Amino acid sequence: MQVRFEKADDVQEIVDDVVETLGEGLEHVNQYRIFCMRSTGSGARAYARIWSLPRIWQQALDINPYYVVEVLSEKYDVLDDEQKTKVIIHELLHIPKTFSGALVPHTCFGKRIDNRRVNEVYAEYLRRKK
Repeated sequence: MQVRFEKADDVQEIVDDVVETLGEGLEHVNQYRIFCMRSTGSGARAYARIWSLPRIWQQALDINPYYVVEVLSEKYDVLDDEQKTKVIIHELLHIPKTFSGALVPHTCFGKRIDNRRVNEVYAEYLRRKK
């Protein structure tokens, strides 16, 4: 089966809500330069992936950094709202403070992007939603 992609406005709404709600916690994230896509037909085990536009492409095309959050429909769409938000938080944590087009790995400078960290950020998100 061929992988198909479509814009994911519902995911974009979650990205926008998370970035706006967390405020200074994600002040480096420019939600207007993040595109959200839904894929179907992928064999990947992930719920979502984040794609970057490397600096060499930015310079060659003379454009600013952009990111794409891809949700894998078969895995992501069956999640409840809380889990969907946590998946998006996980992907946003991969964006570096410089918003340079690079990606932060799961372990970097002693910090980890893992369930514990995602749950901490999600708890802060819920506190600020009130």
